Amino acid sequence: MTVVPRLVLSAPSSGHGTSAVALGLLAAFAERGLDVAGFKVGPDQVDAGYLGLAAGRPGRTLDARLVGPERVPALFGHGAAGAGLAVVQGTMGLYDSVAGQPETESTAAVAIALRSPVVLVVDVASMGQSVAALVHGFRAYDEQLWLGGVILNRVASPRHEAMLREAL
Repeated sequence: MTVVPRLVLSAPSSGHGTSAVALGLLAAFAERGLDVAGFKVGPDQVDAGYLGLAAGRPGRTLDARLVGPERVPALFGHGAAGAGLAVVQGTMGLYDSVAGQPETESTAAVAIALRSPVVLVVDVASMGQSVAALVHGFRAYDEQLWLGGVILNRVASPRHEAMLREAL
């Protein structure tokens, strides 16, 4: 597999802001002159297209259901060739799968196959200390998964931020 720095962005469920974060990161790095590659887990050509626009090179899908989980690393390697960073945007929740096969088709399965850290994006607009239980649960659920970080989205105020930081 191509050795390209990579990260997978995922969330507890849809609607937490992974699209905005992925697009923002790709655009920011590309603007600074880094050659970046964007990927979308699943068959979502629309999101892949937007990721490609942000990166300045074709966005690609990594759909284990369509191509088989054994082909995902090679497809990633092909799409990430020459990049200084690859950003993979997850689909649905981290451990979710449309076909009910999360062990091979979920964002978590793709992250494990790519040996990539996962950055969990959490919409905390209506959350306080419970964020710690949520993040701990995601970290502890699968020992093969590397939870590399958390992005707290929709933090309401400096006081809210302090509460969330203390909880985590």
